[in-house]
Amino acid sequence: MIYDCGDADQRAEGIRQAAYAVRRGDLVVLPTDTVYGIGADAFTPAAVAALLAAKGRGRDMPVPVLVGSRQVLDALVDGLPDYARALIEVLWPGALTVVARHTPALAWDLGDSHGTVAVRMPADRIALDLLKDTGPMAVSSANRSGLPPATTCANAQSQLGESVAVYLDGGPTTTSVPSTIVDVTGDAPVLLRRGWITEERLREIIPDVELR
Repeated sequence: MIYDCGDADQRAEGIRQAAYAVRRGDLVVLPTDTVYGIGADAFTPAAVAALLAAKGRGRDMPVPVLVGSRQVLDALVDGLPDYARALIEVLWPGALTVVARHTPALAWDLGDSHGTVAVRMPADRIALDLLKDTGPMAVSSANRSGLPPATTCANAQSQLGESVAVYLDGGPTTTSVPSTIVDVTGDAPVLLRRGWITEERLREIIPDVELR
């Protein structure tokens, strides 16, 4: 099903149906503040495996997690350093993904993550409303592996088809640039992927950003 989130009634029904789909282990497509994402319940391994299969992606590229609030992060990660909290305080919600050590007791399987998780809080109202209903979601860019990320719902549907139960159409995204990824597992932040947030902006907050 495709829901036009420009219509208030379809938006409300779409978010309700998407949340239901996530809870039953199905896949959904949602807009974010960067590109469209394909999402699943982060704590349902079969759903995450289906997400990887839909993208044609292996376990060696673990799926990131989106959260609906900063507070949720503390339940997911261990030992977040002060510099990471400084980045999050300024740049969340937004296009910053942090790679942190996840809490060992969490019952999830996001791929071969080696004890880490990539987490982001997007600055998109549709995504945040869905996340507040579902809790943390495993979300990757809504495209087949090797193809450009989807910047429209129609483009995501053309690539992913019936592998997705619910499509939330929030209109074209404002950018095709993905989030910036920073590793915060060590004594200093390490820039893993340049994206929407520039290296210069990161250094305004934390001067000692290292490059991989």
